[in-house]
Amino acid sequence: MTLKTELDAYTNELLRELGDDVEKLFAGQIEQARSFKVLEHGLGVGANAPNFSLPSATDETVELKRLLEDGPVVLTFYRGGWCPYCNIQLRAYQHILPDLRELGARLVAVSPETPDNAEVTQKREELEFHVLSDHGNAVARQYGLVFPLSSDVSSMFEDWDINLEKHNGVEGDEIPVPATYVIDEGSTIIFGRPDVDYRTRVEPEDILAALRSG
Repeated sequence: MTLKTELDAYTNELLRELGDDVEKLFAGQIEQARSFKVLEHGLGVGANAPNFSLPSATDETVELKRLLEDGPVVLTFYRGGWCPYCNIQLRAYQHILPDLRELGARLVAVSPETPDNAEVTQKREELEFHVLSDHGNAVARQYGLVFPLSSDVSSMFEDWDINLEKHNGVEGDEIPVPATYVIDEGSTIIFGRPDVDYRTRVEPEDILAALRSG
């Protein structure tokens, strides 16, 4: 089963349960992200990946530059452990971890969640790679991925007991567009794919193909 098949199955089940009104809100959220022109202004292939040092769910400080000393890095930005689509994606990436290691690559997942909430995500999903906390979306902003939620979507999240301020430890409802990059040892992005439709994620096989051809 591809990641797309699994994500689409989740979407179809969710819409069956919640109906057309929620589908309209989903579409509005995607248009909100598109209006901020993330795909036009975000970093793309050939760009230099900004260095960062972020706290991990296991109380380490992880620096991109140091990881790159040992080989390429797969860097994925996700919205948070409250997002079912993100959790499906992270589990799929966990499954290819042996392949990534064989190719000499490291996998790093970044979200605006606090370290405590990132730890909850890592333990619940049994993730064996770095899960980092990007306070205030500082690093995601450097990659051009951040946008604010509309008031309608924020209200929907409140109805679902998703409190982003509590999850992220900051005021406001900014989140990153999901994106996955492959960065070579020289800090150059050799593969990059953000997507304003948060229901779409980079396939594990596409990551492996980028590493093999890079």
